[in-house]
Amino acid sequence: MDPHAIRILGLDPGLRRTGWGVIDAVGSRLTYVACGTILPPETAPMGARLAALHAGLMDVLTRYTPHEAAVEETFVNMNPASTLKLGQARGVVMLAPALMGLDVAEYAALLVKKSVVGAGRAEKSQVRMMIGILLPKSAPQTDDAADALAIAVTHAHHRGAAARARAAL
Repeated sequence: MDPHAIRILGLDPGLRRTGWGVIDAVGSRLTYVACGTILPPETAPMGARLAALHAGLMDVLTRYTPHEAAVEETFVNMNPASTLKLGQARGVVMLAPALMGLDVAEYAALLVKKSVVGAGRAEKSQVRMMIGILLPKSAPQTDDAADALAIAVTHAHHRGAAARARAAL
């Protein structure tokens, strides 16, 4: 790892699948490090699923030691129960890096798509294709991992503004 690099962990939260992606940023140069998907057991009780998600995240954080983390903001869907469950998973996803002392930035899905593809209403296939162009050594196996890399790329592009916004609070 370049000693001047900022290692960024992007996280796409979900209770069934949480994508994660790690990149290094030196100025505007981005380098792929790793990505994957955490799959909590779908048939386990909620507490066990959240614990499995936390354990998977802590493994990623320990293995790749990022300096910063970024998470996609939750959108409210038509099913309130699904939104609440996603909120629980998102809480774990935000908590894990915070417990490691990292600042956790948040980005709207529209901004992530616009930052990576150039259009806020881009399809998942377009995001995945652009991740392949921006991070040519990456080969995400799932859309969730590709989305997590897109969140990390977005943070790399907007991290100065995000830091100023947090400092203003």
